[in-house]
This record gives sequence, C-alpha cells and structure tokens, in this order.
Amino acid sequence: MLVIACVKQVPDTTQVRIDPVTGTLIREGVPFIINPYDTHALEEGLRLKEKYGFRVAVISMGPPNTEVTLKKAIALGADEAVLLSDRAFGGADTLATSQVLSEAIRKLGEKEEVAIVVCGRQTIDGDTAQVGPGIATRLGYSQLTLVDRIESVDLKSKKLRVRRRLEGRHEIVEAKLPALIAVVKEINSLRYPTVPMRLMADDSKSTLWDNKILGLNENTIGLKGSATQVRKIFSPRRASGEIIGDGIKDPEEASKLLIERLIEKRVLCI
Repeated sequence: MLVIACVKQVPDTTQVRIDPVTGTLIREGVPFIINPYDTHALEEGLRLKEKYGFRVAVISMGPPNTEVTLKKAIALGADEAVLLSDRAFGGADTLATSQVLSEAIRKLGEKEEVAIVVCGRQTIDGDTAQVGPGIATRLGYSQLTLVDRIESVDLKSKKLRVRRRLEGRHEIVEAKLPALIAVVKEINSLRYPTVPMRLMADDSKSTLWDNKILGLNENTIGLKGSATQVRKIFSPRRASGEIIGDGIKDPEEASKLLIERLIEKRVLCI
C-alpha cells in the first residue's frame, strides 16, 4: 500500500516580488526551500513506512527546478517522486492546485492502493490551509487536519486513529482509509539524510507528469481555473509614531504628558 506525501517548494525569503500583470510570484533570483510544514508531513510518511511497511511516494507541483526538492525527499527515504510541471499549471490558486494534485494521486492509485495522503498544515507563502482539504474533498477521502500524532493504523479494518491539536485541548479521532491528514510541526522531529542516501538521490530522477499525461481540462487548472486571483499587492502604510516625554526624567511628569496627549487624541476620556 502507498503513502503519498505532498510537498511544495516555497520562497526562502520574505522579499518576494509579484508580477504586476499576472499577480503571480516572480521566481527568478529567489532561493527556495521545502515548505517547513511539508517536511514534517514527509517525515511522518517515512515513519509510517518503517512501522507498517508502506511505500512512500512524494508529489510536488511546480517548475522544473522543483526536481531539487524531490531529490532531497528521495535522500531522506522516499521510494518514488513525481513532479507535476506544465505551463498550464502556472498561477494556480488553491482550487486549481488541489485539482492537479488530486488527479495525480488518483493516477498513482491506479497502480497501487493509496492508504494515506500526508500534507503539511499549510504553506508559508499562501497560509490558506486549503489545499489538503481540497484534495480530500475531490477524492472522497476521510479528512483529518491539525494532526500532531498518529495513534494507530489498522490495515485489516482499514481504520486510522489520530490525535488533533486544538486550541487548549486535544481530540482523538478515528476515520476510515483512505484518508488525508494535514500535520502540524509538533508531530515529529526531522531526520537528516545519510551520505550514501545523498549520493543515491543525486543519481535519481523524478517522474515528470505534465497535463498531457493527467488530461485535465485547461479551464480548470492554472490561472484559468483559479477562482481567486491577486488584483493588487502592497505594503500597509502606517502613520509615523510619536515619542512622548523624550528627555523627561520625572516619571510623574512624563505620565501627565502622556495622559494629556491621549485626551487630546480622544483615545482617553475623563
């Protein structure tokens, strides 16, 4: 049976630039990393492999240079890597992204039964946490989010039990397989690739699937299939601040000046 880890290559910087015409990310000259939440998803997939004997496949949608990210996944112990890359996929929002990823998962499932899909809680560039649930909805899989521990996997009865991390409490949830779980960082500690695995991964090649292979309607993917589009990007402007009582050593005098200014600004009423 197969565990599929969904990973995304994201900018390793906050200084991102947006194309003013398309509203999409300008990737040239920007360093990239694996989305931090997705590294924990991959790690959990590898732990499931070690405990239950699953095979682990990693999929990622992105430009050709995403191959570097997938090689890192292979170096950590993934058995297979699939790169979903096509200009038709570019500029996708979460709706269109989940369409491509779910179709790739469906295609992998034609060769081997899929038990669990693991993804990170959210990405650090989009912060929507919508792609995982979108995949589960499209595939009709059980959906378990905010997972911080996998309690058990019963392959005989095809059931999965997990612990979800909620605000101020935890809950234990049981669901039928196949299931999609979105994990938080607290679920595990990351491993490091060994030198032999690094060398092996350098010689590995990901399977490349474009839209000719997936066969999706181009009006449902990429920029064309995106229900949400970026119209404008700007940094918020705030009024310049004011230092109150600069140079005044007497606390009472400084406090009095502050109160007077707050009353003047109508922040404080007496």
